[in-house]
Amino acid sequence: MDQDPDAIAEAGKRLAGYPVTMVHANFVTLKNVLESHGTKADGILMDLGVSSHELDEGSRGFSYHKDAPLDMRMSQEGETAADLVNRLSEAELASVIFRYGEEKYARSIAANIVKARAVKPIETTLELADLITESVPAKARRDKHPARKTFQALRILTNRELDVLESAMCDAFEMLKPGGRLVILTFHSLEDRMVKQQFAKWCTGCTCPPEFPVCICGHKPEGMLPHKKPIVADAEELAINPRSRSAKLRCIEKL
Repeated sequence: MDQDPDAIAEAGKRLAGYPVTMVHANFVTLKNVLESHGTKADGILMDLGVSSHELDEGSRGFSYHKDAPLDMRMSQEGETAADLVNRLSEAELASVIFRYGEEKYARSIAANIVKARAVKPIETTLELADLITESVPAKARRDKHPARKTFQALRILTNRELDVLESAMCDAFEMLKPGGRLVILTFHSLEDRMVKQQFAKWCTGCTCPPEFPVCICGHKPEGMLPHKKPIVADAEELAINPRSRSAKLRCIEKL
């Protein structure tokens, strides 16, 4: 399953000849898709966030290194990032950039966006990237690209990534067979925190106060963690694929 038609087309080429069913849809519809095929799952892998293809294809508008229309839509449908940048209020922009990008200069970035769009709409990736660079202190420009966090925030909002993740996780776990495993690959702290907390809930047993002599809640764990900590890329993988440096893989097994 993938919401990006380009990914479905590429997968069709790579998996030609294999017994695979491909579905062009967001994984928020996973439960409906499995039910329509009359099956539950032995295992589900959810690979979150933007793909290398989307980053490398400059015309898709995900990269702050290449000039292109400010798009960022994985599905290639609905509102673009440019629509949001030019429509949201200054307070809404600052909130989005701070919440989804964890950007401490969110207010100054939002203020400069609103000031710039009053002259002309912000339409391209480099327009926005340059504007962000001008909105942060010089010291913030030295380490990583100053547009990184804001672009992440706008991408998450454009694709409703965190909204659909919560729903999709719960549906995926429900559609596992007993003994089945849900494996989720995250690429930033907001995603990973959501996955970690939800997995912890599924693994929690009795919630009665400790002073109760016997359990009266009857709550039992629904899952167990085969690996207590996330699995991350080793040095060999990092050398081959530097983008894996932020990846964390978590797994839960349904009891």
